Amino acid sequence: MEILGIDIGGSGIKGALVNAETGEMVTERHRIPTPSSRKPGDMAEVVKQIVDHFNYEGPVGCGFPTIVKNGVCASPGNLDSSWLGVNIDELFTQATGHEFTVLNDADAAGYASMNYGVGKGRKGLVIMITIGTGLGSGAFYNGILLPNFELGQLPYKKYDKIEQWAAASAKERENLSYEKWGKRFNKFLKYVELITAPDLIIVGGGTSKKWKEFSHLITIETEVVKAELMNHAGIIGPAVACLREQHHGHLT
Repeated sequence: MEILGIDIGGSGIKGALVNAETGEMVTERHRIPTPSSRKPGDMAEVVKQIVDHFNYEGPVGCGFPTIVKNGVCASPGNLDSSWLGVNIDELFTQATGHEFTVLNDADAAGYASMNYGVGKGRKGLVIMITIGTGLGSGAFYNGILLPNFELGQLPYKKYDKIEQWAAASAKERENLSYEKWGKRFNKFLKYVELITAPDLIIVGGGTSKKWKEFSHLITIETEVVKAELMNHAGIIGPAVACLREQHHGHLT
């Protein structure tokens, strides 16, 4: 069964068809830049363009870069503040005519890693960290999703949230070397380790492609591994989550 997975990020909105049994993308990824307004109506229009691009019929799985509770945006994250309280499922369904399953993007990426990647079969507490415009985090205990672990929202020094200091966007904004930025990311992981005491941390998102540039700076005791699926996890994960929602009525 092929399901359309869409990964919504602060800089780009990407989609592809995914074989839900194997977890493999069966089409090329189609990417459209995220509208600069980052407002609901404008972003819903881009989501419609992606659905139309694939001439797709059926339910859609969507990873979204904020806290998502029962399909509703519970925090605007790095998007426009007007997202707060919006029912994302309903908005995208109205825009496209397709049924949507929307979940936090790091939760979605974690789904991919736990079902098809380095997290498969791993027991205990596994934390997925995605490095992008922000720092996403997803938590799985014995393979079961614990939704909306937003560790990137922790306040740090003068910053409202630590992701403003340690995400890829901070590296770009301040023109940091991987050496300098990697030390910041390691500091973030120290807090993750202190608060959650995980058995495994999986690092994904766009910056994980440059793993060799900064992995030597990670000094925490917890095992830290790169997500093999990397950027594609954000598309594969929501498609798998959508299939489970269709079959079971809930995400596990």
